[in-house]
Amino acid sequence: MASTNQSPFYKKAEENFLSAKTDEERLNWLEEMIRECPKHKSSEKMLANLKTRRIKLVEKIERIKKSKKSSGSSQETIKKYDMQVALIGETNSGKSSIISSITNANSKVSENQFSTQIPIQGIMEYSGVQIQIIDLPSVKNENFDVGIANTADLNLLVITELSQIEEIKKFIPKAAGKKLIVFNKIDQLNEKEKRKISENLRSKKYNFIMISCRNKQNVEELKEKIFQSFNITRVYLKEPGKSPTDKPLIIHPNSTILDVAKKISKQMAQNIKGVHIWGPSSKFPNQKVGLSHIVKDKDIVEFKTR
Repeated sequence: MASTNQSPFYKKAEENFLSAKTDEERLNWLEEMIRECPKHKSSEKMLANLKTRRIKLVEKIERIKKSKKSSGSSQETIKKYDMQVALIGETNSGKSSIISSITNANSKVSENQFSTQIPIQGIMEYSGVQIQIIDLPSVKNENFDVGIANTADLNLLVITELSQIEEIKKFIPKAAGKKLIVFNKIDQLNEKEKRKISENLRSKKYNFIMISCRNKQNVEELKEKIFQSFNITRVYLKEPGKSPTDKPLIIHPNSTILDVAKKISKQMAQNIKGVHIWGPSSKFPNQKVGLSHIVKDKDIVEFKTR
């Protein structure tokens, strides 16, 4: 945004505008720039440009507010689950169809570009666990949340062309989680095209799956691949005289009984009187174990406290 022959106040407002992190901050400094912009003939074009930008920014803020109200989702309220997956891709790649197919979310599916304007989250229930799936706006959308992409445990790179893989990677150079290539819309391809794409991805040693949300092809396999991407241990808790819980506690592999207790409550971990276990790590049902005992996937643990 040009700032030739502008006052120091204008230049400061422009500097703050360029470094602003939210649209609300940008709007505040843009309005300051409009106030500080000289009101003479030679600056008419610049002033008109600033006012046009203000109108577009206000419209964008209002659009996002409405979208948040209708979806019940917002960036600010997305709290990371034990297992988090981010859907990342270019516009019209079918991310919204995927999250609608594998979770309880109802993300807007549209042929128009940039239909997803804010992160939409849903929960995928699979093999007794809840996996958080987040549909992010397109990587080329100004609302793309690289923060979620960087911290997600698994990023699904949703593509419809092989060239999109490297393009998407440019937007997430600091993403620490695993990556799974999801080639979508294979219902639009013939068998020869599908085979050629599969061979290409396999030759490059990508972790990938080819799906179609339209005819549900390989959608269940996608769920399984997502689940298998997580190296987790499921522990079912049990109170004395009661049945085990339906939903497991998710912990890291090679965790001890003490690690399990601490995840439940630090206070409870300090008041353990005895521990009994059933399952893969026990020598026999209802075995009494110590705090250093290493649990295995699908163990049932019963704590007795003081």
